[in-house]
This record gives sequence, C-alpha cells and structure tokens, in this order.
Amino acid sequence: MAKLREVTKYIRSKNAGPFWVTLEIFCDGEREYEQVKASKNVSAATIARLYHTKESDVQIFYIPNIFVIKISFPRPYPSGYRYERDMHYGQQYRLLAEVEL
Repeated sequence: MAKLREVTKYIRSKNAGPFWVTLEIFCDGEREYEQVKASKNVSAATIARLYHTKESDVQIFYIPNIFVIKISFPRPYPSGYRYERDMHYGQQYRLLAEVEL
C-alpha cells in the first residue's frame, strides 16, 4: 500500500491558536484528493490514535476546490507550555505522512 506522503503534494502541521493543531494535506489534483478522502486510514480514529487525543475532538474539513483536507484537534498542552517539545507543532505532520492508504 502507498503511504500518504507518496500520494500527496505536501503535508504540514501547524498551530491553530494556542490550544489547537491543524494538519493540512495538499493534493496535486482531483484524483489524488479523492483517493485520500476515500481512505479509511485518513480518519478521526486514526488521528486520535496517532496524536493521543479523543476521536470525538477531531474535526476534518474537506476543501475540494483546492484539493485540501484539513484536520484539527486540541493540543495536548497549550503552546508555550513548560514541557512543550514543539511549540509551533511544525514537526508533527510526520506521523500522518506515514499512514498507509
């Protein structure tokens, strides 16, 4: 099976304010977008497992006109927390990139 990183153009993670994280999946076109969207592994359950959050807190937004899927969920700790390892959450996309479609 192909991994998400092999099918998509770009995957990134970032802050969505001090309490939320957003993962963004950019696809080259409609074919790739529909393939990712149809995958059972790109789901709230998978995100909850990978990022240790509640499945009910995961929000997935599909933006077909620009072939993007956005996924948001609460941060485990607020941005800037004393023991924060990735204040901007910029390196956390790697977990999602390795998901098999």
